[in-house]
Amino acid sequence: MAQTEKKGGLLRKSSASKKPLKEKVVLMYDEVFTTEDPSKSNPRFWEELFLMKVNLEYLEGKLEALDGEELMKIKDNINCLFQHCIQALGEEHPIRVVNALQTLCALIRGVHQKNKSTSGFDIINMLVGFDKAELCMKNLMESLDSLLCAEGSESLKSLCLKLLLCLVTVTDNISQNTILEYVMINSIFEAILQILSSPLSRREHGYDAVVLLALLVNYRKYESVNPYIVKLSIVDDEATLNGMGLVIAQALSEYNRQYKDKEEEHQSGFFSALTNMVGSMFIADADEKISVQTNEAILLALYEAVHLNRNFITVLAQSHPEMGLMTTPTSPVPTTPVTPLGTTPPSSDVISSAELPLDADVQTSNLLITFLKYSSIVMQDTKDEHRLHSGKLCLIILTCIAEDQYANAFLHDDNMNFRVNLHRMPMRHRKKAADKNLPCRPLVCAVLDLMVEFIVTHMMKEFPMDLYVRCIQIVHKLLCYQKKCRVRLHYTWRELWSALINLLKFLMSNETVLLAKHNIFTLALMVVNLFNMFITYGDTFLPTPSSYDELYYEIIRMHQNFDNLYSMVLRISTNAGQWKEPASKVTHALVNIRAIINHFNPKIESYAAVNHISQLSEDQVLEVVRSNYDTLTLKLQDGLDQYERYSEQHKEAAFFKELVRSISINVRKNLAFNTLSQELLLKEFSTIS
Repeated sequence: MAQTEKKGGLLRKSSASKKPLKEKVVLMYDEVFTTEDPSKSNPRFWEELFLMKVNLEYLEGKLEALDGEELMKIKDNINCLFQHCIQALGEEHPIRVVNALQTLCALIRGVHQKNKSTSGFDIINMLVGFDKAELCMKNLMESLDSLLCAEGSESLKSLCLKLLLCLVTVTDNISQNTILEYVMINSIFEAILQILSSPLSRREHGYDAVVLLALLVNYRKYESVNPYIVKLSIVDDEATLNGMGLVIAQALSEYNRQYKDKEEEHQSGFFSALTNMVGSMFIADADEKISVQTNEAILLALYEAVHLNRNFITVLAQSHPEMGLMTTPTSPVPTTPVTPLGTTPPSSDVISSAELPLDADVQTSNLLITFLKYSSIVMQDTKDEHRLHSGKLCLIILTCIAEDQYANAFLHDDNMNFRVNLHRMPMRHRKKAADKNLPCRPLVCAVLDLMVEFIVTHMMKEFPMDLYVRCIQIVHKLLCYQKKCRVRLHYTWRELWSALINLLKFLMSNETVLLAKHNIFTLALMVVNLFNMFITYGDTFLPTPSSYDELYYEIIRMHQNFDNLYSMVLRISTNAGQWKEPASKVTHALVNIRAIINHFNPKIESYAAVNHISQLSEDQVLEVVRSNYDTLTLKLQDGLDQYERYSEQHKEAAFFKELVRSISINVRKNLAFNTLSQELLLKEFSTIS
């Protein structure tokens, strides 16, 4: 018997001796694409259409094949199809509802594709007609809201979210998507919250719900009052906020796990052996080998939650009971690869066993630890555009956290100690840290470690100035809290001081190259003022008097770098030019550091001469420092513990606009290829009751 093949809506005998036969649904689509009303010849046309399995490919292809003028001729039928889809959403038979949702996806995408051409017709008019738009869209949003909140089918809920994601992302710039005005007026915010607060719904649909919310919050956020921003900022329900935190933590954990798997696979392979053999020649290539595509969509959701909702800050440090001590997921983890910025959700709130080594004690796992670990991975390589955006967004999130009083309280809490295993970039001059020897410390230590790691590893030709500025600002904000609240943090401050001095050394060594692109004096001033902060207020927040002595020791030991910096800024500030003013600010900021160097260096030289010692030990230098504090005179510098608070609208609007565009494009691509397969959806509704 001849095999039957199906392609593009055609049924064709393999012998190819006869003319191809079209599926019935394709014939019905063809009737819609005429100027005649299809229900005239068949009164049951619309009823029958939604019993047929949707052929998305054919329907979208048909829409794309028409030019704007041809499409306008069949506008009445398109309006009619759109309206009947909305009516079908209220049907009892789930198959009709599934088919109506699928058809709506195809219609919205197809008509939006046509809008990219020069025809310029209005999308809303094309889909529903101006006269009926308000009522139709109200009915559509109410139906979707009912389906999302109902006790019924999970497949229907999933498809509703896919339709909404399709609706939101059909244009690259979501703020130009006028159809979203109806999503603003007829809010589905409460339905999204309901999904996040219910463990079952969250497991199935949490990821799509969180991404959808993040995108809706960004619709015309600077131009008008966005109800989703207003509502998200006042959510105080613990179950809902924890649910959102769980979804974000799971997605970031999945990324961390994939990276760890690739890293282990890479380290045990041939490439690792080759790298060991020839030193660091191939380190950059090796990093590329183990890169995992970043997920800016989930990171945007975390940012919006942290930035807009102060109650969400509490979620960051909470252990996740559902992640608990279980070591296996409650349902199978998808085997398909995670697409960039995609909408494929992790299938469970339970962290997989591969993620458990995050800490020696599983119970200490929380969203902030997972986020810090994620940040340590994506911030390693900022050459890739997605990673650069991810790295910048990670630092913006940390900036918001560092400014929050409550966040600082738990970051610095001595009773909340964690072992956080951050990823460190492979470098020639240091060994890989042993994960098992990590101490348990307050979370702020991990944040500072992350900042130090970034400072040390990104001194390169393509200097990421913006990220460095953010990094130094985060350290400064944490120090301001410690000074204000007199928190004496037991941290290895020497590592930070050393990193900062090396950064100054790098800026001086590459003055000509860097000045062609950046104002390096802004960054130099910030670094010098961090030292001024330690010098002026260090006795209020450094853990011991000996820590303060060590600060002076480091400044004296590395005095050549500060001397060179002073010479450089003095040279530039005495010449007329664009850098005169910023350079002179650094000159003034160096006054106390130079006073320390000029005060102690002669004393140390004198001590060495009297005791006939050619090279003093650290203890001997410290002894000189301690015995000569009383004759040191320092100037009081104002404003060291002040900072400008983060403001998105004034400084970051362009970044977020570009980021949301990138996310919209990628979510749309993912929807187009992975999520609208009907076979899985229809398994649930194999019979019509």
